[in-house]
Amino acid sequence: MRIALILALTFAVSCKADETARAYGAGGKTWTLTEIDGQPFNAMASLSFPEVDKIAGRGPCNGFSGTMSVPYPWFKTGPLRSTRRACPALGDETRYFTALQDMTLIEVLGDVMILKNEKSREMMFRAAD
Repeated sequence: MRIALILALTFAVSCKADETARAYGAGGKTWTLTEIDGQPFNAMASLSFPEVDKIAGRGPCNGFSGTMSVPYPWFKTGPLRSTRRACPALGDETRYFTALQDMTLIEVLGDVMILKNEKSREMMFRAAD
């Protein structure tokens, strides 16, 4: 009886459903940043959801990864870890990382993904081909 209970609890924990944006259309795609706060973002930056509770991407200079485990439609990153290469677009990268960590909601509409917050900030992404 005790073994059956342990197996049942193990199975229940391992079968946790993915309630993050990944399961609601954001997973399996690489998202390219096109705008921050309604202004075109001309540097290259991306975001993806490679596995449950994880995010990853590239800023104009560096790759990054982190956690994100809040349920859809919420968006909150854990600490982001990035490489530390310098490049001429470092200012754009700082803008991207700062805005990304400031977002609190996510909406996935086909090939468009919008991150926003209660301060009316917004980031628009498009699914890369």
